[in-house]
Amino acid sequence: MSKSVLAQAHFHDEAAAFAYLEAKLWPDGPVCPKCGGEGYPLQGVKDKKGRVRLGLKKCRACRSQFTVRIGTVFEDSHAPLHLWLQAIALMAASKKGISSNQLSRVLGVQLKTAWHMSHRIRLAMAPSGDLPPMGGEGRVVEADETYHGKVANPAEFKTDGGEFKKKRLGGRGGGRGGVNKRPIVALIERGGSARTFHVTEANMATVAQIVRENIDQRSKLHTDAAHLYRKVGKEFSEHKWVEHSQGEYVRFEENGAVHNNSCESYFSVFKRGMKGVYQHCSEKHLHRYLAEFDYRHNTRAKLGVDDVQRADKLITQVVGKRLTYRTAHRPTDA
Repeated sequence: MSKSVLAQAHFHDEAAAFAYLEAKLWPDGPVCPKCGGEGYPLQGVKDKKGRVRLGLKKCRACRSQFTVRIGTVFEDSHAPLHLWLQAIALMAASKKGISSNQLSRVLGVQLKTAWHMSHRIRLAMAPSGDLPPMGGEGRVVEADETYHGKVANPAEFKTDGGEFKKKRLGGRGGGRGGVNKRPIVALIERGGSARTFHVTEANMATVAQIVRENIDQRSKLHTDAAHLYRKVGKEFSEHKWVEHSQGEYVRFEENGAVHNNSCESYFSVFKRGMKGVYQHCSEKHLHRYLAEFDYRHNTRAKLGVDDVQRADKLITQVVGKRLTYRTAHRPTDA
C-alpha cells in the first residue's frame, strides 16, 4: 500500500517545511528579497518568546535578516508553514475546490485564517505577467459566456411608469439567463488551456475586446450562435458556431467537429464547485475563484500533471504576490 501524499515530512514538521520551500524557491542558495544579495543561515536566534526562529537568513550585502516566507503569499502570516503546504496540496488536488469551513476543520485553524489562506493561494494560482496569445494556425479556440450567482446590490432603473425595477446586468430579458447575475467569459483552447474573465457586462464590445486581445488571429474560433461573436469572428481564419436553440451541440465536418463543449464542460465544473462551497462569494473576489479553476484546468491530469506536480508548480508561483487581510476583507464571503 502506498503512503498518503500528506505523510511527507514537510506537511508535519516546520523545519522540514522550511527546507522544502527553500529548495523550491532558492535552488542556488538563499537570495535576499530586499537587494538580491547572497544570504547565509543564522543559527540559534530566538524570538521574544524564546522560540528558535527557523529558516532565518542574513544578507551579506545589505545585512538584512529574512526568511523564505518574505516576499511571498506566506509573509506576515501567523499560520505555520507546514499548514500552508497542506492547504496548497488540498486546494491543488480538489477538482471542485474546498470551502474555507472545510479547510478550517482539516487544518485546525480559525475560519478567518482558513479564508485568508485560501484567497492568498488563489492569488498565487493566477498567472503573472502578459500571457501569449491562445491558439495559432490550425488550432481551435472556443469562446462562450455564462452567468453566475447574484449581484448583491443590483443597480435599479426607472421605468416610463415611474416604478423602479432591477437592472438586468447580463443583457438578457425575461427573467432568465443573466438577469442580475455576474457575467463570465471563457476562452478555451481545445485540448489546452483556459482563460476566464469576470466582466461588468457581457456585451458585444466587451466580448470582442477579450477575444481579440487573447486569441491568435490565425486560430479557428468556435462559439455558439450568439451574435456577440459574429463581428469579431470575421477577424480569425475561421469562425463556426452551433445552434443550441435548435438542439445542435456538435456538428461533424470534414475538417473536424464544430462545438464549444470545452467551455460548457468548464462551466459545469465551475458551477458545481461554486454551489454551496462558494455560494456567497462576493463579486469582488470572483476573479480569484476563476483563477483557481483556471489553474486546475490548465494543470489537469489529461495534460500529464498529477496532484503532486500541480502543488509543486503552485509553490513556484507564490513569490511577489501579497494579499493582506484588510485588502481581502469580509471573512464570511466563502
